[in-house]
Amino acid sequence: MPYSIGVLLLTWLPAADAGKVTGVVAVLAQVLAAWGVPFPVAYTALEFTANIALFVPLGVLLPFAWRGLPTWSVVAVGCAASVMIELVQLTMPSRYSTISDVVANTLGTAVGIGIVRAVSKARRTG
Repeated sequence: MPYSIGVLLLTWLPAADAGKVTGVVAVLAQVLAAWGVPFPVAYTALEFTANIALFVPLGVLLPFAWRGLPTWSVVAVGCAASVMIELVQLTMPSRYSTISDVVANTLGTAVGIGIVRAVSKARRTG
């Protein structure tokens, strides 16, 4: 539950409020720009990576909440949650809804379930 609340606050608060937390992406992009990486490239890559990281816990937590849930179902839930977030953001004047966020969030969920499956397999074989 705390994870869900955190995600919803980050994604549904007005951009100025959420930016107090997510502003780290811009700061890191500025650091990379000082090292020669163009700011727009650094910002886009970091934001995509942050969206992946945001949904990894969902892919880890869902299999524990619903034991036996197929991998594809976990990824589908992550995708559906991301689509819901982006649809709500469409109604918010200070937020931007993007397909790349859905892709990154879904990928993050898949990474999370992949971690769970890999750890489970390692425990069974080792």
